[in-house]
Amino acid sequence: MNPLQRSLIEKCGNDNGFEHVLTSDMDAVTLASARHLSRATVNLESGAYQIRFQASSPSLLAELSRSFSQTGKSSSEFAALNEAALAALLRRAAELSRALPNQAVTDYQQVVAAELADLPTGIIGTEVERLVRQRVGQNKFREAMLVYWGGACAVTGIAVPEVLRASHAIPWAECTSDAERLDVFNGFLLNANLDALFDRFLISFDEEGYLIVAPALTNVDLKLLGIGAKMKLRWVSPLHQPYLAMHRCRLMQLSVPE
Repeated sequence: MNPLQRSLIEKCGNDNGFEHVLTSDMDAVTLASARHLSRATVNLESGAYQIRFQASSPSLLAELSRSFSQTGKSSSEFAALNEAALAALLRRAAELSRALPNQAVTDYQQVVAAELADLPTGIIGTEVERLVRQRVGQNKFREAMLVYWGGACAVTGIAVPEVLRASHAIPWAECTSDAERLDVFNGFLLNANLDALFDRFLISFDEEGYLIVAPALTNVDLKLLGIGAKMKLRWVSPLHQPYLAMHRCRLMQLSVPE
């Protein structure tokens, strides 16, 4: 690569979530960020960009492969035909790196520590601390879900933020750790009607993402709520499956007459 080509890659990284240049030479440019742990090494081959990721989360590469072309050489290598495609790939990789498990927890803990430090001494272990942790955590979970689902409902694709809710499969209060509470695979970004039903275990989804409806809901109810019985999640990751299995189990338990 010539100096101009390297400069274009460096600027593309800086503008799209990889603001640090670790190495830059004739062969490749390696990019990183202070906001997440993923790295991207970019080179040129036959006029196209070849990008190899060192992923901060084990699930990053699988998520990127939903929308971007891999080179076929390995699961960590992607291709971009032009600068616009390179920018879109780097931007999505940076967003996901901050939203997927581990990084979201780190960001949450940093924000909580900063907020608690600004409060009077003696609040550790009190209801005030619990409320701070819950508020910050739920905000971080929503932010991560908006990123993961591209700002659109996981079922309908509606992209109006005001009507979207970050729904937990295992409720916040029942999670055993911050990692579980903030895991983007522990739930779905849903519009208000779907969220209300999912939250109360009146609907769930099967392993392929198809809607499951509790017996308490009639076809008339679904029609009035604008919900079709054949609705389906836009996609389902293998990492959703354990959470979904527990959510379906709860739906079935609550559906059994006493």
